[in-house]
Amino acid sequence: MARICAITGKRPTKGSIIHRKGQSKKSGGIGTHITTITKRKFRPNLQKIRIRTANGGTKRVLVSVKAIKAGLVEKV
Repeated sequence: MARICAITGKRPTKGSIIHRKGQSKKSGGIGTHITTITKRKFRPNLQKIRIRTANGGTKRVLVSVKAIKAGLVEKV
């Protein structure tokens, strides 16, 4: 199952971890340098909750916490 919010459509996004080494120029060094770049994923905070559908029934779906806090979903 894909980790996508049923309400907002949020999905994992790609990014990277940048490792820097050295002392900054501001602190009296010769500046920082990038040593490695590692790929990573930013995953949305999804919760599996039961929501009320339009026709009055209930359904269990993955919803982001941002959508729950914003009140876009009615919990059962």
